[in-house]
Amino acid sequence: MAPEIVGEEHYNVAQGVKQLLARYNELQDIIAILGMDELSEDDKLIVSRARKIQRFLSQPFHVAEQFNGFPGKYVPVKDTIRSFREVLDGKHDDLPEAAFLFVGAIEEAVEKAKTL
Repeated sequence: MAPEIVGEEHYNVAQGVKQLLARYNELQDIIAILGMDELSEDDKLIVSRARKIQRFLSQPFHVAEQFNGFPGKYVPVKDTIRSFREVLDGKHDDLPEAAFLFVGAIEEAVEKAKTL
């Protein structure tokens, strides 16, 4: 991925997501051995945001509809980038992880959280 091809914002958000998920992966052993309580507050935020991003990656794709029963949705790339940026920036730290499953844009996660 190159910023001159996808654009600066898309590139920066993608790199941020990759770094966050990589750090979460590094924390897995600590979590397994010591538990979440032993993590620093910053690391707890990383874990929370990474888990939300993982769930948000379950966006309902048209090709998966026959397998998961969720109708596919089209989400413009700019909305997807903005949604991931907002998660990275902590704008949705108050939402439960379950709100991020099988939604399109971040606004759907916000609405879904109201019903959980």
